[in-house]
Amino acid sequence: MKCVLVVDDDPGMLRILSTGLRAFDYVVVTAPDAGTALDMAARRSPEAVLLDLGLPDLDGVEVLRSLRAWSDVPIIVVSGRTSISAHIEALDAGADDFVNKPFAIDELVARLRAVLRRPTGTQPDNQVKIGVHTVDLGAYTISRTDRKPCEPVHLTRTEWRLLSMLLRNPDHLVPSRALLAEIWGPEHTDKTNYLRVYMASLRRKLEPAPSAPRHLITSPGIGYRFQP
Repeated sequence: MKCVLVVDDDPGMLRILSTGLRAFDYVVVTAPDAGTALDMAARRSPEAVLLDLGLPDLDGVEVLRSLRAWSDVPIIVVSGRTSISAHIEALDAGADDFVNKPFAIDELVARLRAVLRRPTGTQPDNQVKIGVHTVDLGAYTISRTDRKPCEPVHLTRTEWRLLSMLLRNPDHLVPSRALLAEIWGPEHTDKTNYLRVYMASLRRKLEPAPSAPRHLITSPGIGYRFQP
């Protein structure tokens, strides 16, 4: 059964959506605010997200942008904001669909089935440049292009997984908890020291000045991003 994350600050709406979705054999996890939603998305890796925009701690559009920085999970906005501008803003931020409240549960589930049928993600170019290095994500090879013959760089399996997540989201902040959940599992999302150790290793291998990185950037307390 597919897992759906439902994000809404209204307990009554959470109950309605949870009951309705479970009747159609979905597994449902819920979040009443943005912080919990982002944490649950990293821990549970749901197959889809139903997202309200009027959250108490952060506007839902910002949650959309944060999720899209590291995830291609299908997202349906379920909101009482009915203006065209609200629809456009949410869709531009990365929503796959927009359903206004009040709604018919049958229609919502039909829209959910539709977004789940769509292929997710885009395939980036296999080859990515990091300074003088060329990274081939398909062949799992790295070479220095400023030397002849090209000199290979060797990464561990964990270093490859970490680097790949960053390279597949250029110029986007990837939250630490998302990296930890994907690589080490949801029970390790508080082990930020793991990331510090492996990022330091990647910088030693790939950055011209590891102490002043230009491509593998830290956002303290939040996450990391690849800057081409």
